[in-house]
Amino acid sequence: MGKIIPIVNHKGGVGKTTTAINLGAALAAMEKKILIVDADPQGNASSGLGIDINDPKLITLYQCLTITAETKSKNEELNIDYSEAICDTDIDNLKIIPSNINLVGAELDFVNLDHRSFLLREILDTVKEEYDYILIDCAPSLGIITTNALVAADGVIIPVQCEYLAEEGLAKLYKTILDVKKKLNPKLEIFGILLTMFDSRTKLSVQVVDDVKNYFKAMVFNTIIHRNTRLSEAPSAGESIISYDADSRGAQDYLALADEVNTRLLNWKK
Repeated sequence: MGKIIPIVNHKGGVGKTTTAINLGAALAAMEKKILIVDADPQGNASSGLGIDINDPKLITLYQCLTITAETKSKNEELNIDYSEAICDTDIDNLKIIPSNINLVGAELDFVNLDHRSFLLREILDTVKEEYDYILIDCAPSLGIITTNALVAADGVIIPVQCEYLAEEGLAKLYKTILDVKKKLNPKLEIFGILLTMFDSRTKLSVQVVDDVKNYFKAMVFNTIIHRNTRLSEAPSAGESIISYDADSRGAQDYLALADEVNTRLLNWKK
């Protein structure tokens, strides 16, 4: 049964989508079966894997959430086939449920539903046995869709950029995760904190790494994602860094992270 792992940070530009795409691709290269759920209305994880998010025939996460909400509102049995929303990518073993700007409507559509925080869990419960990992790329917010991701989760990965005020945002997010754990999802854990955009030439990057490791200790992954030009170029080609430039520093970092994730999972409580 697959582990559901949202990649969460309410701040933008910290590497959530980059991590979802490239950790997913690296795990797929290790012959793990991976599903990425694009839970960001920007649809960057989808387009970054070559999906045309403007295709009018595309079935997205928004449609999946809507039909689930309608079914639950009618107190009908949930017996829905979500397979048409799951898209293949150019990477073996890696699939994605895409999103586009329509997902913005979910915040308003579901605000008055009693079960609004559990819709994504209902969807993923029907498919999780088919995958080793389900990675959720979350929007830079703590709204209804991100809450859904936390409620569905086994554990979260939190990317933290090695920049000014990173730790302040991390403390706020940590409190939010503890609140969701207490009120909505008792099994929720922090699977790992991932330091991103590291530049060894700056004292600030080194200081942030030291501070985060000193405070959060074993929660922090040993792997650090370095700033890398090829890593930032890959999405414009609709590719992961693994297929775009497997010899780059970015590719090597994410392959190392995938190996660490697999190892950590073995020691994680079932």
